Amino acid sequence: MSTATIAKPQAKQPGKRRRMSLPVLLLIIAGVLVLTSIVRLISGADGITSTGQMSTALRLAVPIGLAGLGGLWAERAGVVNIGLEGMMILGTWFGAWAGYQWGPWTGVAFGIIGGTLGGALHAVATVTFKVNHIVSGVALNILALGTTRYLSKFTFEDAPQGSSKQSPPIESLGTFDIPGLSSWLETLNGKHWFLVSDIAGLVGGLVTNLSPLTVVAVALVPATWWVLWRTAFGLRLRSCGENPVAAESLGVNVYKYKYIAVIVSGGFAGLGGAFLSIVASNVYLDGQTAGRGYIGLAAMIFGNWMPGGLALGAGLFGYTDSLNLRGGTTNVHALILLLAILLVFGAAYLAWRKKYVPAVVTLVISALMFFWYTSVDEVPRQVVSAAPYLVTLLVLSLSAQRLRMPKADGLPYYKGQGK
Repeated sequence: MSTATIAKPQAKQPGKRRRMSLPVLLLIIAGVLVLTSIVRLISGADGITSTGQMSTALRLAVPIGLAGLGGLWAERAGVVNIGLEGMMILGTWFGAWAGYQWGPWTGVAFGIIGGTLGGALHAVATVTFKVNHIVSGVALNILALGTTRYLSKFTFEDAPQGSSKQSPPIESLGTFDIPGLSSWLETLNGKHWFLVSDIAGLVGGLVTNLSPLTVVAVALVPATWWVLWRTAFGLRLRSCGENPVAAESLGVNVYKYKYIAVIVSGGFAGLGGAFLSIVASNVYLDGQTAGRGYIGLAAMIFGNWMPGGLALGAGLFGYTDSLNLRGGTTNVHALILLLAILLVFGAAYLAWRKKYVPAVVTLVISALMFFWYTSVDEVPRQVVSAAPYLVTLLVLSLSAQRLRMPKADGLPYYKGQGK
């Protein structure tokens, strides 16, 4: 073979997109912050970037992010995990059951155990018995819901301050602030200065009223990235989700790695459930997860099966969820204006890419959002309650074209099928 042949560059694959670089991503985030600050000044809705709003958003983003991390582990090994909701339900119940009797940290440990039990069931069904992953996940969700309701009647109903749908109160893990920094940022946020106060509110929410479990959950994001992308174990696990036949030919025990991934996935989801019952509300309630397992799965898809993108998605969904608790109608009204402006930029980008029909459609939707903003002073409370789910659908529909799931995700694998 000649040198010229070896040096010949490969043709660019049609439709292949370059991954967004970190500087470009930071520039986009900075632009969104500037637009948010402008919208805050126009609308007078200072709450959209307040320290309290951001602190609440972080607390609500944690269980979503943990469920998303669970989905990431499973799907990187090739197993679709629709059962995250059921694993979270098991985590809430086991965490509360152990937490009110033996303390909150014991409850956290039992919440993880509850989630891993769900993960083990899903692994047996999908990996060993080759049950359709969606069917297995939905069945697990139903099983977890029915089982916890049944157990609650025998464990919580006769307990002090408990009932068939609620556990007794659980002792708090406690919260803490960063000394000096938290109060300074909160003061700066209260000045309502352009951009400066908004950044202070964002950063202040990350260092104010923190639970120790929140710190653990945030640390699990870079830890997951390091394990899956910087270790031999992670490389083997991801190879099972990309090409299990090739992985087996190199000596990888595909079944073992799939089992490990799905069980770890359940542990993450169970930890998210324990966070809900121990930290977010210090009590177990029937229906407490409220679909957060599904939203966590959506955050994972939004993040393109990567930990960093997943964290951004969880933060976005946690923020919209927090609007239910803090100034919802006023803040959502202001965010309608922000969304309308962002859609204008989106239409301009589509036109620049010569996608004229989508650009016109986006511009029309933007005009409708502007009209909605100017015609009402506050949005209905029902819109605020539905905001997390509406944002989930919107984000997934807009990001669908740039996503790439693991190639063997959801496909049944039989040992030795490559021979």
